[in-house]
Amino acid sequence: MSVEPTPAPIRVAVVDDQQLVRAGFRMVIDSQPDLHVVLEAGNGVEALRRLAVVEADVVLMDVRMPELDGLATTARLTATDATTPGRHPTPKIIVLTTFDLDEYVLAAIKAGASGFLLKDAPPEEMLAAIRTVHAGDAVIAPSATRRLMEHLITALPDLAGRPPHPGLAELTDREREVLVLMARGRSNTEISQDLFVAEATVKTHVGRILAKLGARDRVQAVVIAYESALVRPGS
Repeated sequence: MSVEPTPAPIRVAVVDDQQLVRAGFRMVIDSQPDLHVVLEAGNGVEALRRLAVVEADVVLMDVRMPELDGLATTARLTATDATTPGRHPTPKIIVLTTFDLDEYVLAAIKAGASGFLLKDAPPEEMLAAIRTVHAGDAVIAPSATRRLMEHLITALPDLAGRPPHPGLAELTDREREVLVLMARGRSNTEISQDLFVAEATVKTHVGRILAKLGARDRVQAVVIAYESALVRPGS
């Protein structure tokens, strides 16, 4: 009887200017058989230098760091052309933050981060976030999307007069309906119940929405919905 090979652990990079924080994250992450910290860095400059040599799947990225902060580092990482010979695939990025840095978090998500995690989140939440992002989804749980996005959107300048995202015109009525429910924090299961359709159908709609909007994940699609005034804070 053949034995299925054990999948390689998810490679994690921890970027934070506090050594104790990095050590704590490493201890928690390395305690899991499917996760492994492959590098640590104390600032963005060091992170970019080391990630050019050591391949990582997911990066835990602090916002406030000396020399080069997490926002600028995220933008540089996601701007890297992974098709260039010798380049590693761009890792997924989870921004580590506190609520007083909301405007930077939103900018980081728009720059290419797959979501964010509060630095005081329970260890199991951090571990789940790493696995979720590695699987291609957003870090922000659907149940928390509306509260967090509305908190973040208040940090944006006045969006009045800004043209809507061109991809919105390509959405069907049902897809726009699903996007609105996504922005209101509804999970796929809840959306299926709201619209009386199968959850698999909702997943198909979500996939098409992301493709038409050119969005990396659910979080970016929700940001586009707010920026285009398809959904407004408090609605």
